[in-house]
Amino acid sequence: MLSDTKSDALKRLKYLSGHLEGVRRMVEGDAYCVDVMKQTHAVRRAIEKLEALLLDGHLRSCVVEGVREGREDQVLGELLELYDVANR
Repeated sequence: MLSDTKSDALKRLKYLSGHLEGVRRMVEGDAYCVDVMKQTHAVRRAIEKLEALLLDGHLRSCVVEGVREGREDQVLGELLELYDVANR
């Protein structure tokens, strides 16, 4: 993993952790359901951004490296697997 990608991913994960903790406190405090759902939507969007960041880093590093090493079939298989998982 590229160091910039790792650093950004860790920042996003820290943010997500705090945001999830806030949602937990909202549920424990009997917050209005719509307000909780707005926050869970924000968490989902943050996870999507994290995934996009990780995918970008993977394409720029691991995929390029794998192709250079002659592992095109393996790399393509992994990308197709990711695509399949994302579309479930």
